[in-house]
Amino acid sequence: MGKLVQDDGWRLPGELWERMEPLLPERPAHPLGCHNPRVPDRAAMDAIFFVLRTGSQWQALRATGICLPSSAYRRFREWIDAGVFEEFWRQGLLACDALIGIDWSWMAVDGAMTKAPLAGEKSGPNPTDRGKLGTKRSLLTDGRGLPLGLAVAGANVIDFKLLEQTLEATAVPRPAPTTAQPQHLCLDKGYDYDGPRQIAYDCGLTAHIRRRGEDRSATPAQPGKPRRWVVERAHSWLNRYRRILVRWEKLALTYEAMLHIVCAVTVWEFVSLLE
Repeated sequence: MGKLVQDDGWRLPGELWERMEPLLPERPAHPLGCHNPRVPDRAAMDAIFFVLRTGSQWQALRATGICLPSSAYRRFREWIDAGVFEEFWRQGLLACDALIGIDWSWMAVDGAMTKAPLAGEKSGPNPTDRGKLGTKRSLLTDGRGLPLGLAVAGANVIDFKLLEQTLEATAVPRPAPTTAQPQHLCLDKGYDYDGPRQIAYDCGLTAHIRRRGEDRSATPAQPGKPRRWVVERAHSWLNRYRRILVRWEKLALTYEAMLHIVCAVTVWEFVSLLE
């Protein structure tokens, strides 16, 4: 992963931009019928991607010459309202499904916590970081580790309480499991409670939950499966983007949009390897 991302310029690769551009909404009409020349959409997206990759403040865009901070953030909010980033993610998953198929048979869910110095919506005291404010993201992946759905909450929310919300937040509809094509859900010992087992059962999933106190070297019933490392690897993919690694957004809406962009780019990078 990461082959398409141009680290030298910190801009969205042209191949990915060609896939995103058709999803952009038309320019809104100015109420007075006139306006200064509009910043090109490509420049605005490059500026958004620069902030996402580097974790810099929006105002730092002034020094880059890519785009003015106000223009980049305004376009960012416009595209959030239009659902561009979620649709970009969805289109990537559909393209992957058409090429090789999404591996619904062995899914995995896990949570990851990040710092949230400015607090804001869906943040809370992190019990593993001396009560400092943080955010938890719960991620669902397929058997290859591709992000399928996510949920965001305060760092003080226990992982298993986000399980149902995460399963319901898939970017594309999950097909119903059948006897011929069962669906398994791999979870770590943080989900070793009756609640997650019931949620998995209600969703038609076979839960594989590591028991608290179980020897890490215990051999699973089926060699090679279940496996949770794919979702842990996916979290590491997301953490390559410093705006995700440390949350500076006060609004949950804008933070989730950043996550949607990262998930979309991750999926489209995988698709590019298949084509």
